[in-house]
Amino acid sequence: MQHWMTDLCRHISMATDRSFVPSNSAACSGGCIHHTEWLTGKCGRSFFVKTSNRSNGVALFAAEAAGLNAIFNSNTIRVPALICTGQAGDGTAFLVLEAIRIQDRGRSDLMGRKLAAMHQVVGESFGWEHSNFIGASTQNNTLNHSWIDFYREQRLRFQLELAERNGLVIPEAEHLLDSLERFFHDYTPRPSLVHGDLWGGNAGFTPAGEPLIFDPAAYYGDRETDLAFTYMFGGFNQQFYQGYEAIWPLDVGFAQRKPLYNLYHELNHYNLFGGGYGVQAHRTIRQLLDSGCD
Repeated sequence: MQHWMTDLCRHISMATDRSFVPSNSAACSGGCIHHTEWLTGKCGRSFFVKTSNRSNGVALFAAEAAGLNAIFNSNTIRVPALICTGQAGDGTAFLVLEAIRIQDRGRSDLMGRKLAAMHQVVGESFGWEHSNFIGASTQNNTLNHSWIDFYREQRLRFQLELAERNGLVIPEAEHLLDSLERFFHDYTPRPSLVHGDLWGGNAGFTPAGEPLIFDPAAYYGDRETDLAFTYMFGGFNQQFYQGYEAIWPLDVGFAQRKPLYNLYHELNHYNLFGGGYGVQAHRTIRQLLDSGCD
């Protein structure tokens, strides 16, 4: 057994108050940042394990664990239970979660209802108690009582400055930053607990059909940010949206703010992967400036 695996099993044993000796491991698909595997013990118990040798692997997993715990403690929508997180003696960072065989079919309307219930958990201000990550990018969560200021500085400007260092210059961006208020006439968001990275690949169902979300980049923000991102790559059906709105109907201005919120993810994808995401972000900024929301 590799040294890091011995350390990992020791941490699992301590966290569960029950000795864990592995008998089999199988690599899992999904994700482009960490190695993932399904670890089964001699007693039949299984765990889902992420490992990383990145320099910030411990911080990445600690942030994910904090987000999972916050959603778990909201008693709204299910997330995989956290078992333990830490670092093995050889420097390998790890995150151990409850093992759930995720399915792609279940009660989509119930997922929408439970997400709406999660969004009704509110904080005192926008942000989070510490910075975390959106993919492998730093997500700055400095607390702010103004959502517009928070979104301007901690989300868009942060990503735009990083994009400029990566070679993407969008002269119109500053004009957009200066005019964000026009997207928020008669709309004052609450600091809702949001998943932060809610695309189709981070949601599913248990074998019993229970809704499940995972891989959060959690913070307190406008609930519309979660809803906007569900449209960016698809994966959510009409029953999901109907279930959500049955609990908490969306504001009439959501359609105009949706591209504004997805711009953050377009910029982040450019900073992570490059390619056409920069062109897409530039196009979105032009469309937002031409939208006449004022």
